Amino acid sequence: MAEDTETWPASAGAEEREEGEIADDGDGSAAAAAGRVSAHPLENAWTFWFDNTQGKSRAVAWGSTIHPIHTFSTVEDFWSLYNNIHHPSKLNVGADFHCFKDKIEPKWEDPICANGGKWTINCGKGKSDTFWLHTLLALIGEQFDFGDEICGAVVSVRKNQERVAIWTKNAANETAQISIGKQWKEFLDYKDSIGFVVHEDAKRSDKGAKNRYTV
Repeated sequence: MAEDTETWPASAGAEEREEGEIADDGDGSAAAAAGRVSAHPLENAWTFWFDNTQGKSRAVAWGSTIHPIHTFSTVEDFWSLYNNIHHPSKLNVGADFHCFKDKIEPKWEDPICANGGKWTINCGKGKSDTFWLHTLLALIGEQFDFGDEICGAVVSVRKNQERVAIWTKNAANETAQISIGKQWKEFLDYKDSIGFVVHEDAKRSDKGAKNRYTV
């Protein structure tokens, strides 16, 4: 994420410098200062996780193959990672790519996730890249009024569609869930209705749980 560099006027008697050239007193201090980039810390540290369900044996417990990729805590680290990993449209069918607050695992069994649920947006094949990026920016930029209620987000690539979901902590907090769902749609400029499913309901249902909330 580039920043504008302020250009200072040449001092009296100094030779005219080329545009963008940085003055040096001869000891290299100006060049060294120019090479330093101030990091911009995020309010929370976040971890990317990856899982690929394709070809997975049914005997393997759900969540056992999810593994962390990298934890980042600055704007610069985020862009360095994001620009060097596959975007959702390039992932294999069956892949799940997660971005969760550090110390929270993207599993129903995680104590922080256990009583929560998720908002989900469905989109066509190859269409989730923009939704995924804008969701990540909203999360790490703390754009949600009830950001403390958010655990993280996941993009899932399946044969006929792709899905982006936001996981939250407390499904019973209707005010927070409705606020998160409405704001997410606004950030993505998404016009269709989206539903919120409680994790516990999803675990108990073989045919898919009904939406607890809809916005």
